[in-house]
Amino acid sequence: MNPTPLAAEPVDVSAPGEVPAQAPAQAAAPQSARSLLKQLQQQFPAFRNCLPLAIGIDKQLLARMPGLDRKTMRAALGIHTGSLRYLRVMEKATQRFDLDGNAGDEVTDTHRAHAKEVLQQRFKKEAERKKAERDASQAEEANRLRQEKLQQLASKFSRNG
Repeated sequence: MNPTPLAAEPVDVSAPGEVPAQAPAQAAAPQSARSLLKQLQQQFPAFRNCLPLAIGIDKQLLARMPGLDRKTMRAALGIHTGSLRYLRVMEKATQRFDLDGNAGDEVTDTHRAHAKEVLQQRFKKEAERKKAERDASQAEEANRLRQEKLQQLASKFSRNG
C-alpha cells in the first residue's frame, strides 16, 4: 500500500501548448479607464490636443493597441468625449481627426448641435444644483434664527429667569 501524501503538489491542468493561468495574487490589475485615457493623451495627438475624434476611432485604437480591453477603452472614450473641454471643441468644430491628428471627415451640424445641447443641459443642471444648495442654506439659516428667537423668548418668560 502506498501512503497518501498529506499535501499534494500543484498540478498543471492547462491544455498542452497553453500557458498556465496565473494565480490571482500574481495577475496584473486591469487598467482603469482614467489611466488608459492618460496613456492615450500621451501617445496620440488627437487625445492630447482634444481634437474632435474621427468616427470609428475605436477601431483605429484596437488596430494600434491589439491587447486593449474593449470595455475599458469604451469607458475611456466616454470620459474623453463627455468632458466639457471636448464638448466645447465639438460645438464649434468643422473637422474630425484620426489618432495622429490628421484631418478627416467633417463634423456634421447634428453632432455640433448635440454637443451644444449636452453643454446646455449640464450648465442648467449645475445651476439648479447651486440654487438648491443656496435655498437649503437659506432655509437652514432661517431655521437657526427661528430657534434662536424661541430660545430667547423661552429664557425671557421662564419662571427660573
